[in-house]
Amino acid sequence: MRYIFFILISFSTLFANAHVFVYHRFEDNRYPTANTTIKELTKQFEYFKKHNYKVVPLKTILDKLSKKEPIPNKWIALTIDDAYKSFYNHGLEVFKKYNYPFSLYVYVEASTNGFGDFMNWKQLKETSKYGEIGLHSYSHPRLQNLTKEEIISDTNKSYNIFTKKMGFEPTSYAYPYGEYNKKVQETLKNNFNFKAILNQSTGTINKDTNIYDIPRIALVGKVNIEHKLRYKSFKVEWFEPEIFPEDGILRRVRAKVDPNVKKLKLYITKEGWRDVDVTDGIVDLSMNTYLKDSRTRLMLGPDVFTISNKVINKIKRKKNDK
Repeated sequence: MRYIFFILISFSTLFANAHVFVYHRFEDNRYPTANTTIKELTKQFEYFKKHNYKVVPLKTILDKLSKKEPIPNKWIALTIDDAYKSFYNHGLEVFKKYNYPFSLYVYVEASTNGFGDFMNWKQLKETSKYGEIGLHSYSHPRLQNLTKEEIISDTNKSYNIFTKKMGFEPTSYAYPYGEYNKKVQETLKNNFNFKAILNQSTGTINKDTNIYDIPRIALVGKVNIEHKLRYKSFKVEWFEPEIFPEDGILRRVRAKVDPNVKKLKLYITKEGWRDVDVTDGIVDLSMNTYLKDSRTRLMLGPDVFTISNKVINKIKRKKNDK
């Protein structure tokens, strides 16, 4: 039985190996949790090269995804959030040296108003010669704390300034902080013509990935790139929790998986991993767990590398906002 289970899991994740990574700052030791040194970046790029990974433009993966075509399991796409000057001053030369494409997402207010750590529009236009430039909001808010009208207003403002400054419209969007909920996703999807929207959840891409929910693995600090490349996607339909509980207590986890699966592992931030049973393809757990982190990640899968993510964030609720 164990051998049959392994075959089923392996088959279900056969094409789930394309990785999208996200960087933030480069060679900026003031912010170690968001920084990647040039030594570390070069080490990662050498690993890609030595082990025959193909770094492709993100849009190449998205084209495959939009057609529901299998995505080669050694493809990698590289993204950068916020458009810090440290990318322009330090990181860009390494990308150019290896001829690696990238997608960079602009925090529009920072670039427009000359916030000290951020690239200006002249630098962004220069950078666009080497990679794709996308949108990362106007004011970098926690979108789930906004009303639908506020989300649309912030995005419209950033979209219009971006288009005027860059001379073209952005085609993809990265959630600020990588955070979102159903309301945020549906608002952006239904009101703007983005071809893709990116989060920041551990996972990989296969032909069944939601193009408005592209997972990205962060490469910040000192990382084990071989470890990061072991992640694969596991297909899960999450039912509960849908949102962060108002009282902070997680009472139920419910999800649907392949009915042939009998055992899985569940991870909850600051609680660790536990084994869970599956009955007829349903995971249904009654719990009474106080969530210790306002950004809580749940992961479900047959092992710690083959997973599906569910991230719930504590939000500031507003009256009459659904």
